Amino acid sequence: MFSQKQYYKFSAYGFLKNLRFFDAFLLLFLVDKGLSYTQIGVLYALREVVINVFEVPSGLIADSYGRKNALLLSFILYIDSFLLFYFANDFWWFLLAFGLYGVADAFRSGTHKGMIMDYLKLHDWQSHKINYYGHTRSWSQKGSALSSLIAGLIVYFGGDFKLVFLYSIVPYVVNLFVVASYPNNINHANKPEQRRIGLTSKTLITVLKQAEVVKLINSAALHTAYLKAIKDYIQPLIVHVAVLIPLMSQQPIEKKNGLIIGVIYFFIYLGTSRASRMASVFYGKNKIKSSNLTLLLGFALGLLSGLFYLMDLWVFALLLFVGVYLVENLRKPILTGIISDNVPNEILTSVLSVQSLVKTVMTALIALSLGILADSFGIAVAFICVSSALLLLVLLLNYALKVSSKVP
Repeated sequence: MFSQKQYYKFSAYGFLKNLRFFDAFLLLFLVDKGLSYTQIGVLYALREVVINVFEVPSGLIADSYGRKNALLLSFILYIDSFLLFYFANDFWWFLLAFGLYGVADAFRSGTHKGMIMDYLKLHDWQSHKINYYGHTRSWSQKGSALSSLIAGLIVYFGGDFKLVFLYSIVPYVVNLFVVASYPNNINHANKPEQRRIGLTSKTLITVLKQAEVVKLINSAALHTAYLKAIKDYIQPLIVHVAVLIPLMSQQPIEKKNGLIIGVIYFFIYLGTSRASRMASVFYGKNKIKSSNLTLLLGFALGLLSGLFYLMDLWVFALLLFVGVYLVENLRKPILTGIISDNVPNEILTSVLSVQSLVKTVMTALIALSLGILADSFGIAVAFICVSSALLLLVLLLNYALKVSSKVP
């Protein structure tokens, strides 16, 4: 269906962006550097605070001066952060690296989605937005799958976690050229006489006064924040599962773990790729309740994963944890499509940046809480506490909305 050249460029962008070879080992890398879970929680929270500070300004700048320009700047900042990670050896250098990564994330988040929606509007394909975005996003997950395998091989043959940051620079340099080749009609830079961020801000504020838009933004942000905060904690869980696998028993434990982690992540991301492609099918069958149902399902899976983790049932805990990944990749194309239906296209990047801002606040709070709880009571208890708290929060909010809707 989508045979256009630009579709392949969008897919290549996502594929290359997710060739972050460090993703499968980031938490293990930081622990190996001697950092506590609380310090790691602080680093993750700092990254989200930085994103928070730059999120809406970056969206406004992208909508005013060009989305392609914002993406190019983002990738340059990413590359700089990778170099810092490679050379860093103590908490303060990692603080700087995470901060730089946060600025890069702020300039990227929402920008590319806005360009895709612009492209669909130009070709009168708005009715296919969930399917189209789901397909391009599936290539991002395929990139993550391949990235995990390559990362496992890098650690296996290189024997050093930090090498994954150095190798991650290569696909990001390639992606600079991919983004630079995007057509100017989706750059969406305003003309000099229209280049007034204040005007864009006024339109944005008007849209955000709509209760339905705010509800969609919160729903989209909460589950994404949850997964972003907890996702790296799957790594020590995979290490527990790796111990149960009798293969490569004669190899050093670091090499064995590195390769097995890469392989397991490979299959996880193949699953998330499939989930993204199935988003439009799922939405077609559950249009009204899809957002709320998947939100509750994601938190429930996280809670059950924590319970099995606590009982040392590593395989079951891992499978349920993977379920949270699948739910997020089912939700994301659906929520992006619904939000784009409810806001003007010329400020879509700004609205998506607001969504990312809400997500970063939530991620910072969850990540910090998770780190402190993990240091005090263990990772399993941290999962149970955070997941159950969020599950209860959503149930209470749903009940409150149901009651308020009945009040005359």
